[in-house]
Amino acid sequence: MSELRKLPAVDQLLGERSGSALLEEFGRGLTIATVREVLDELREQLKHGERKTVPDRDGILEQVHQKLIEKTTPRLRSVINATGVILHTNLGRAPLSKDALQVITEVSAGYCTLEYDLRRGGRGSRSIHVEEPLCSLTGAESAVVVNNNAAALLLILSTLARRRPVVIARSQLVEIGGGFRIPEVMAQSGAKLIEVGTTNRVHLEDYREALQTSVALVVRAHHSNFKIIGFTSEPDLHEIVEVSHERGVPVVDDLGSGALLDTAQFGLAHEPTVQESLGAGADLVCFSGDKLLGGPQAGIIVGKAVLIEKIRRHPLARAVRADKMCLAGLATTLLHYLKGEAVQKIPIWQMISASAEKIHQRALGWRESLGAGEVISGRSMVGGGSLPGETLPTSLLALELSEANRFLKRLRELPYPIIARVEEERLVFDPRTVLPEQEQAFLDGLNLVLKSTNQTSQKKRKNPL
Repeated sequence: MSELRKLPAVDQLLGERSGSALLEEFGRGLTIATVREVLDELREQLKHGERKTVPDRDGILEQVHQKLIEKTTPRLRSVINATGVILHTNLGRAPLSKDALQVITEVSAGYCTLEYDLRRGGRGSRSIHVEEPLCSLTGAESAVVVNNNAAALLLILSTLARRRPVVIARSQLVEIGGGFRIPEVMAQSGAKLIEVGTTNRVHLEDYREALQTSVALVVRAHHSNFKIIGFTSEPDLHEIVEVSHERGVPVVDDLGSGALLDTAQFGLAHEPTVQESLGAGADLVCFSGDKLLGGPQAGIIVGKAVLIEKIRRHPLARAVRADKMCLAGLATTLLHYLKGEAVQKIPIWQMISASAEKIHQRALGWRESLGAGEVISGRSMVGGGSLPGETLPTSLLALELSEANRFLKRLRELPYPIIARVEEERLVFDPRTVLPEQEQAFLDGLNLVLKSTNQTSQKKRKNPL
C-alpha cells in the first residue's frame, strides 16, 4: 500500500483520546486547522521523498501538539535584559515603575474615568489626566499626548504648516529608529522643507536669510541619537528663537528623548531638558515618553496654549491619540517627578544612578551563586537613541565559553529568556539592567544552562566519536 494512503483522516486523529484532549485545550477551529496543516506537510514530504514512512497516530498528534503550542504562545514576552543597555529599543525601552504598573492594571481591568468627569457626572477630557502635571513640571501653558514622538511631530506640522514652508538645519535631517527619517515625516505632513546651512555647519545668518520669505515654522531637531564632531557649529536654541520671533514665526523643538532631570549629575553628558527648551523660548517642544522620561510609549507636546489648542482640534489628533493604559502609566510616572522620587522609583533612573560599588557587589554575588565566571570592569550604555556615545562604569560577570553564540541561544530559549552580549569573545552579563525582582529567575536560568552545557561537554569528552 502506498504510504500516502496510510495518512489518517482528520476525524480519525481527533477521535483518539489525545486528539480529544487537544480539542478541549486549544479549541475546535484551531486544532482542526493545525491537524490539516500537519497532514499536508507529511503528504508533501512523502511525495518528494523527504520521508519514507508515515508516523503512527500518536506521532502525528504530537507534531500537532507542538504546532499548537507554538501558535498559542505569545510572541510578546517578558525577558531579562542583562546587556547593560538601559533603554534597549528592541527590548521595549523603559521598564515602568511598580506604581505605574499597578495603576495601569487597575484602569484596564474594568471601567475607568478616561473621558468622564466624576464631579460633573458627564463627559470629560482624556487630556486632563496628564496636562496638569506636564505643565507643572515643565512650565508650559498647555500639553497634549499622542502615541509616539514621530506622531507628535507629524501632528504639529500637519496642523501648523500644511502646504507651507518649514525651516530646518541640514545637520538635523536625521534618521530615527526603524528607518524613519525626519524629512520623510515632515514631507508626509504636507509641509515644504527649507533646508539651511550645511551638514556640519549652520549659522544664524542662514536662518535669517530663510526667514525673509513667508515661513510657517522653524523646527530644531535635537541630535539625540548621534554626534557630529570636528569642524561643526550650530546656533543655540535661544538665538534661533530670537531671530524667528522677530519675524513672528513659532519655533518647534523636537527633543526626542525628553529629559526632565539633568543627566550630568549622574556622570553623563548634559542632555537638554524640556524645561530648558521652553525657557529658551521654544513655542512647542515634543519628546518621547518611553526614553529618558521613563514612562510608556508616548509622544508629548508641550508649549503655548493657543498652538496646543489648534493641534488638539486637528482630525489627525484623534487618529494618534494615547489610550487609557498609556495615560495611566504616564500620569503615574509624572507623579514620581512631581513628588521628587523619580530617581528612587523609576527603573531607568534607578539604573542610571546605581553606584559602581553596588553593581560590583551584585556581580560578585552572581559569581558566588553560580560558582563560575569572573567579575570584570565594563561599561553600560544609556541606549534608546539617547545620549549618543555616553556610557557608565559597571561590573560584568564574564564567562569563558567555546560556543558563546550557542549558549546565548539556549538562554533565549528559557521559559524566562535571558538576553546578554558577547564582548572580547566572552559572554558578559551586566547587573545594572537586571531588575531586582528578576534576579533569582536570572540566576536559576543561567545556572540551568550552565549545568546542561557542562553535562554535554562531559559526554563529548567521554564519547569523542
